[in-house]
Amino acid sequence: MRVDVLTLFPSMFDGPLDESILRRAREGGYLELRITDIRDFAHDAHRTVDDRPFGGGPGMVLKPEPVFEAVESLRSPGAKVIMLAPVGEPYRQETARSLAKQDHLILLCGSYEGFDERIREGLVDEVVSLGDYVLTNGALPAMVLIDSVTRLIPGVLGDADSVTEESFGEDGLLEYPHYTRPAEFRGMKVPEVLMSGNHGEIAKWRKKMAERLTAERRPDLLVKGSASDLASDESER
Repeated sequence: MRVDVLTLFPSMFDGPLDESILRRAREGGYLELRITDIRDFAHDAHRTVDDRPFGGGPGMVLKPEPVFEAVESLRSPGAKVIMLAPVGEPYRQETARSLAKQDHLILLCGSYEGFDERIREGLVDEVVSLGDYVLTNGALPAMVLIDSVTRLIPGVLGDADSVTEESFGEDGLLEYPHYTRPAEFRGMKVPEVLMSGNHGEIAKWRKKMAERLTAERRPDLLVKGSASDLASDESER
């Protein structure tokens, strides 16, 4: 997959995308990542990319000319242009799965008061938002999107089960609890079912715990009728 990022702050991407899974994905040829400074497409000596909003109001707005020219210089046939902005649809795991199937993504990182609306109308395929809060610019959301998408590219994680058994699995539930050695720590014991060797019972326990955690912590994720009986006795804790 090829990912191009258009931003006013390219140095923010130094470091985070050169570590761990992202580094291995780039070295392994799974991810081709390029960071482009929008100011490189400005038309004046001051590299101006913003201006005051028509109608008045605080702040500055990103101008259409440099963004259009930047995208058009990078766009390949079939490329998908994603705008990172608070006005977008909430970014979810199913969105990451969909984007992971693309060959080329172009990410637009907002700054100041946002983009001239004609950028969205004339260039953008999808607008996404990480959540109901405000960040300084779109660089951090772009990094989150790149990370979440890259790990879904076949071959990046090595183990296909690592993708399906994560915090948001294919069933839309939160992930079940994990335990490792020692079997008892400061009076807290690992559930006996996990040490039983009975894989069928372990699978049932994990499903029930995932449903319970989702109901307790993220009931908005539950699809009506997807959760079974969420009650369980103390032995299942």
